[in-house]
Amino acid sequence: MKLQNTQAENAFRYSWLLKRAFPFIKPFLFRIFLGVLVAIPVGLLDGVTAFALKPYMDYVIGKHDLIFSLFGHPITISCGTLAAIIPFGVILFAVFQGLMRYLNDYLTDWTSQKITNSIKMKLFACLVQMDSSFFDENSSGIILTRYLSDPDSAAKNFIQQLKSIVTSAFGAGSLIAVMLISSWKLAVVGVLVLGCAFLPMALIRKKIKETSNKGMIVGGNITTNFNETYSGNKVMTAYSLQEHQKNAFNDQIHKSFDISISLTKRAAWMSPIMYSIASIGIACVLYYGTQLILVGEMTAGSFASFVTSLLLLYKPMKTLGSTLTNLQNIFVSFGRVFELFDIKPEIIDRPNAINIKNLTSSIDFENVCFEYEEDRPVLNNINLHINKGETIALVGNSGGGKSTLVNLLPRFYDVKSGSIKFDGTDIRDITLESLRENISIVFQDNFLFTGTIRENIMLGNPEATDEMLDNAIKSAHLEEVIDTLPDGLDTLLGERGTSLSGGQRQRVAIARAMVRQSPIVILDEATSALDNKSEAVVQKALDALMKNKTVFVIAHRLSTIRNADKIAVINEGNLVELGSHDELINIQNGQYKMLYEMQFRKAADKEVGSIA
Repeated sequence: MKLQNTQAENAFRYSWLLKRAFPFIKPFLFRIFLGVLVAIPVGLLDGVTAFALKPYMDYVIGKHDLIFSLFGHPITISCGTLAAIIPFGVILFAVFQGLMRYLNDYLTDWTSQKITNSIKMKLFACLVQMDSSFFDENSSGIILTRYLSDPDSAAKNFIQQLKSIVTSAFGAGSLIAVMLISSWKLAVVGVLVLGCAFLPMALIRKKIKETSNKGMIVGGNITTNFNETYSGNKVMTAYSLQEHQKNAFNDQIHKSFDISISLTKRAAWMSPIMYSIASIGIACVLYYGTQLILVGEMTAGSFASFVTSLLLLYKPMKTLGSTLTNLQNIFVSFGRVFELFDIKPEIIDRPNAINIKNLTSSIDFENVCFEYEEDRPVLNNINLHINKGETIALVGNSGGGKSTLVNLLPRFYDVKSGSIKFDGTDIRDITLESLRENISIVFQDNFLFTGTIRENIMLGNPEATDEMLDNAIKSAHLEEVIDTLPDGLDTLLGERGTSLSGGQRQRVAIARAMVRQSPIVILDEATSALDNKSEAVVQKALDALMKNKTVFVIAHRLSTIRNADKIAVINEGNLVELGSHDELINIQNGQYKMLYEMQFRKAADKEVGSIA
C-alpha cells in the first residue's frame, strides 16, 4: 500500500475518530479531566477585570459609597475603601489565574506527550511487522512523516486544542455574563454580531483536509531527499550530483510553500472580514449604549464594563475560531494515523500454523511463480529439490531472479503460485518465527545497527553463551579486527557500521549468522563488493559458516560455485539448467558453460597462476 495515496477519508467522521482515539486517551482520563477543571477558572477569571470596572466607575469615579444589605444588616463601603480594594482584588485574581494557567500548561503538555508516545509506540510495533513489499513501495521520508509527524500533529495538538477550547469557552462565557449583567439588550446585539464574524470558519473545512494531505506528501519527499543525500553522499560527490540534489530539494520547498500559501490565501481573508464585522458591532453597541445611558436604563460604569467585556470577548472568540480550524487539521492527522493501524502485513501466520525445530530432509520449490508487479513475472515455474546438507549455487544474468528466489524462502515475499516446502510442509503453514529461526542470511551489504560489535553479533541469538560468541568470532576471523579497536568487542559502531571497512562489516554479519546456529544459510552476493584481500578473509569465514549446513549461495567466486553440490542457472526468471559443475560444463552451448567461460575463466586462470 502506497502511503502517499491515502487521503484520510474518515477525517470528518468525528465520532468514529474519537472512538478510535479513546483507547489511547483512556489511561490518562484523570489528568485530562483535572486539566479541564483547571482550565475553567483560567477562562472564567477573564471577566474579573471587566466586571470590576462597573463598581469602580459608578462608586469610585462617581464618588458614591456602596451600600448593601447582608443577612438583614446594612453595610456601607466608602468610595475610598473601594478605590483600594478593587485594584488589589484585580491583582490577586491575576496572580491566581497565572498559577492556574501554569498548572494547566503542565498537565496539558504531560498528557499530550504521554498520548503521543503511546500512539508512536503502537505505530512502531505495527511498522516492524510490515513485510518487505511495504518498504519497497514507500519511501523513507513518507514513512517517517506518517509514523512520527502525524502522531505529533494529531495526539499532541489535540489536548492542546482541548485546553484552548475549554479556556476560551469559559472565558467567553464569563465575559458574556458580565455583558448580560450590564445590559441584556446590548449583549444580544454584541453576541449576534460576533457570532456572524466567525461563520466563515466553516467554509474552509474541506480545503484544510486537501492541503494537509498534499503537505504530508511533500513533507515526506523533503525528508526522503535528506535521507538520500546523507546515505548516498559518496555517489552524489562522485557523480557531481550536488546541483541535482539541490534543485530537487528547492523544488520540494517551493511546492511546500505553494501548498501553505494556497491555504493562507483562502483563510487569511477571514481575518479582515471578522474585524470589519466586529467593528460594525462595536459601532452599533456604542450608539445603542449611548441611547440607553441617555434614557437612564444604563449607568456609565455598566457601559464601561460592557464595552471592556465586548473588546475582551474578541480574543477568546477568535481563539475558538482558530481552534476549530486547527481541530480540523488535527482530525485529518488522526484520520491518517488510524489508516496506518488499519494497514495489515500481507505475510502473516495462517491459522493453525505449526512450529518447526530443524530441517530433517529437504527443501523443495514446486512450480514457483512470483511477480512484484502484476503481469510482470520475475520467476516462472521454478522447480528445485535441495537435500539437507547440500549447497546449491544460483547463477545467471543480472536481474534474472536469483535474489528473489532466496528471498522467498524466509517469506520476505510470498509466491504468486506454486509452493516452497520445508520437509514436505508448505512454508506458509509454518509460523514465521520458527521458519526464520532456521535461516541465517548474509547479504551483500549487511546492515549493522547503532551499538557495540558485541550487541550486533548477539542480535543473531540473544541467548547465545559466551562460548558460542567466542567461537563465532574466531570462525568469522574477527579477532584481529577486535584486537585493533580501543574497546574491543564493546567498541561503539557508527550509524550503519560505517566506522568499519566493508570486509569488517561482513565478518561481523557472518559472526551474527554463526551465533544463530540455524541449519539453513543464505549467502546473497556476500563477497561481491569486496576487494581481493578482504574477499579471501571473508570467504574463509563463509566456509566456516557453511560447514554442515544447507546452503543457498549467490556468488561470483569460482571456488564457491565449483564446489557446490548443485548449480542452478536462472535467466529471465526461468530455471534453464541444473546440475553439478562437471555436468553443466560439458553441455555444449549451455548457459552455464557460456557464463563460466565469460565470467569465471579469468578468475580461474588467476587462481591457477597464484597456486603455481
